Order: sequence, then structure tokens, then C-alpha cells
Amino acid sequence: MDVLDSIYTVKESSLSRSISAENPDGSIGNGGQASSNLGKGRKGRPQITLPKGETVVLADINGPGMLRHLWFTVGEHTEHGDYILRNLVVRMYWDNEPIPSVEVPFGDFFCCGFGAKCEVNSIPVTVAPVGGFNTYWPMPFRKHAKITIENQHCEDVKGFYYSIDYSLEASIPEDAAYFHAQWRRTNVIKEGEDHVILDGVKGKGHFVGTYFALASLGRFWWGEGEFKFFIDDDSTYPTICGTGIEDYFGGAWCYWQAEDEHIDEHSIATYSTPYLGYHYYGKNHNRKVRNYSREGVPSHGLYRWHILDPIRFQKALRVTAQDIGHDDFSLFERSDDISSVAYWYQTEPHVEFPVLPSVQERRPR
Repeated sequence: MDVLDSIYTVKESSLSRSISAENPDGSIGNGGQASSNLGKGRKGRPQITLPKGETVVLADINGPGMLRHLWFTVGEHTEHGDYILRNLVVRMYWDNEPIPSVEVPFGDFFCCGFGAKCEVNSIPVTVAPVGGFNTYWPMPFRKHAKITIENQHCEDVKGFYYSIDYSLEASIPEDAAYFHAQWRRTNVIKEGEDHVILDGVKGKGHFVGTYFALASLGRFWWGEGEFKFFIDDDSTYPTICGTGIEDYFGGAWCYWQAEDEHIDEHSIATYSTPYLGYHYYGKNHNRKVRNYSREGVPSHGLYRWHILDPIRFQKALRVTAQDIGHDDFSLFERSDDISSVAYWYQTEPHVEFPVLPSVQERRPR
């Protein structure tokens, strides 16, 4: 890989910095000074509290620079702990822009979209046991970078840990675009209509990834819908159209695998790879109703990163996914609950995002 080919190169114009609870401005020689019961500089402030209803600035950096690695974890030891991952909202702003280029519920940004932590083993996003949220998406900025997190949960969130690793650079290449991410939900899809993953993008750039969270509200197989990429002047029909949801995410044949070659029983095969995965399959995500008589709604989490195959656009981009199933006899239109995150790079300025749905409208099914 290119990154390994250049790892031995000394770059005197690149300066490493890191922001954490103990060094919130990333200043030189100012890390790890807080005191604990062990004394000064002995892990005195590894975490912060996110007050209910408030927005906390995690990073406020003057450029030029590059965000290179973000790590977070959050405690869920609260009276009302369910759905914290959906009730925290991450926003990122580049070069003093008034509107965010990233606005996504915390868990969904890291491919954990049902209020439940799950493991992800990919190159740009890794969720390690038990809830270590990492991203390596490179995020360049020329003048300024700001990262905030808003606590829309019903109470204070204690035990929020973070480390934001970045570099200060002499300059950013002229052809470098800015990182963007946007969350959308369709609950419930009308038969024959498509879930919109991304729309209204204007400018030049390239699409680099999809996180897809589908709560299956009906019987039978749910993954026959086509992913469509309407590029630039496309109107009724797209330039790029896939063959099905499980195909877009790199799998096949409904993700079924035989339990035994001599019996006709199957189980769901999940997987998580560097560029794509069907990493999450679950039926009940509210611990408080674990013993309820119903099994719960089957939920499916999938991701695909267009790192080696970015989808480039010069003027505009729209991305949709059909909600189509199969009942062993024929295709049929479904009405499921789908939420998604689109990840892309583009030149600024960008079009303002749709209003983020409220906490109640984001509640996992």
C-alpha cells in the first residue's frame, strides 16, 4: 500500500499533535499534567462529562492541517442508557464554515446504528471490543477545523473519552477536497419508493462510502434492492446501478450458509473486511425487554468503502437504494425502516444538509 511505501520518509514540514481531555488544545508539552490519587501526571483526567442538552467543542484547531485518527469511547452506565449512541450527534466544520460538513449520530458514524455496540474491522473505521470507536478517514483543512458533540440524551453522559490525532502542515495540496458525512432515515418506506442515501450534492468530488442499517419489518428476504448513483446530469436513470443490496456490500445469496451439508438448515453468515462487510445481525436491541415474548425486529448493519473504487462526480451526485424483497417465487416491494450514512469528499462550499431528525425520530426500532 502507498502508506507503507512512504512510511520511512521524513517530513520536516509535518508536526504531530493530539487533543484529549488532558490536553484539550493540543499544545506542545502540555499533555498528561492532571492529578489523580497517584499524583500529578498520573492519569488525572482521562474523560469528560457531556452535559444534557449542551454541545461540547472537542477540537478547535488552526490550520493548515490534517486529522488523521479519531478515537472515542463512551460509558453507558446511566439510568436511561439505551440509545446513547443515537442521541449523541457529531459535527465537523472546516475553514470556519457556518454549517457542518459532517452531521451524524455518534454510533452511526462508526457503523453502529441500532443503539448497540458492534465490532467493525475495516481500514477507515474500526470498532474494537468493547466500544472503542476509531476512524482513519483523512480530513484535510486549510484554515481551521472544529469538532463538536451534542448531547441530546435525556441526562448527562459521564465517561466520554477521546483522542484526536492530527498533524499541522506547511500547506494542503490544491486538489485536496474536504471530508463530508450525512445521516438519513426513511421510516417506513412506501412501497415502490427508494431510500435516499444522499441528494443535493453540488460541486466536484468523490463518494467514498456507505453505512446501511435496515430494520426488516416484513417476512422473507429483504436484500434485492439496487443501489443507484446518479452522477452529474443523470435524471431518470443512473450511470451506476448495482444488482442487489447483498451484492453491493460484497456478499451473495442472502448471506445464508448451511449448518450441515446433510441437512437443509441455514444460518446467517456475517463478515467484516477492510473494504466491506455485513458485520451486524441482531433481533433485539433493548436490554430492558430481553424477556419479552416477541423475538424483536431483525436488524442488519452493512458497510462498503469506495477507497479503491471512488465514485467521482464533477457537478452533482444523488445516491439511492431500493427496498425490494424476494419470497422464493417473485420479487416484491417492501416497506422497511432504513437509515444510512453517506461519506464523501468534495470541494467547498457544500449545500446545507437537511434538518437532522429529532431524538424521537431517530429512535432505533
